[in-house]
Amino acid sequence: MDVLVEYDERRPAARRSHGRVGRVATSIVAFAVTAGGLGGALARSVETRIGALPRVDVAGALDPMGDSPVENYLLVGSDSRAGADPDDRDFGSIGDDNQTTGRRSDTVMVLRIDRSTNAAAVLSLPRDLWVPIGGDGPKNRLNAAYSEGPEVLVATVRRSLGIPVHHYVEVGFQGFKQLVDAVGGVEVCFLHPTRDANTGLDVEFPGCWVLDGVQGLQYARSRYYEEFRDGEWRLDGTADIGRIGRQQAFVDIAARQVAEATAANPFRVGRVLDALASATLVDPSFDLLELARRLRPVVADGVVRYTLPVDGDEIDGKSVLVLRNEALAVISFFQGGPVPS
Repeated sequence: MDVLVEYDERRPAARRSHGRVGRVATSIVAFAVTAGGLGGALARSVETRIGALPRVDVAGALDPMGDSPVENYLLVGSDSRAGADPDDRDFGSIGDDNQTTGRRSDTVMVLRIDRSTNAAAVLSLPRDLWVPIGGDGPKNRLNAAYSEGPEVLVATVRRSLGIPVHHYVEVGFQGFKQLVDAVGGVEVCFLHPTRDANTGLDVEFPGCWVLDGVQGLQYARSRYYEEFRDGEWRLDGTADIGRIGRQQAFVDIAARQVAEATAANPFRVGRVLDALASATLVDPSFDLLELARRLRPVVADGVVRYTLPVDGDEIDGKSVLVLRNEALAVISFFQGGPVPS
């Protein structure tokens, strides 16, 4: 198994560093922050290139904005292997479209922007959440909704959870890696040696490290996260829930890191945009610069992160997660209601 991090210079992309704990989900939030402070010719160039972002026709499935107090973005990290290179270090663990067929959502988040204050919050939706697919179909894991197309996933979030969706953003595996590499990697701190045999994650020593795209994806996808503590390997045991927490923290640190890096070197935005355009799908009305302008003031304080209170269950032979009563207050907040107490 490849070693993820080392103390010498053999892997400069995994260099040791010092600082905050971080984690990843969808780097679209990080890039949105990047574009917010640009001006002049560079801003115009970025705006032109943003106009060429690949679009996915989900407009008919989205909610009209109307007088909604919130604007919600559905952020989807798909497990698409499109563009996978057999020479990639992680090819053996993720394969390509020929080896892994079908469509699955690897990460689903809702980004909530308060339209009056621009306050931002993120809600991660477990992919094992047990919901009626499409809102009125047979129940299954949320992950199954995306296999029927983005429109069905949007409809499932809107109708099964009652959360309005105004915009859609999707990033595949290759796009995720390219985005992380484009910002120079993302710093993550480990308290213990850490591994996940399924994704290839292999951290031999505790410490803070800057992960490149391959390593970041190994970390982000980890559902069998193990730490070496008290002389033995201990499985995290929280599967999707533990992964969500790590992903949310990664997004938070990535957003701050990108804002700092591009303030020092605005031309880095071009690299990020090239990565974004190569493997990202957005809805027809998505405006990245507008999102950037609104998010930039809140990045320094961080985006408030929420998870749905759930219980584990087994239904129809499947290990699933079902909503607890406490989830209603969180859902109400993302519908435009008050902050959960």
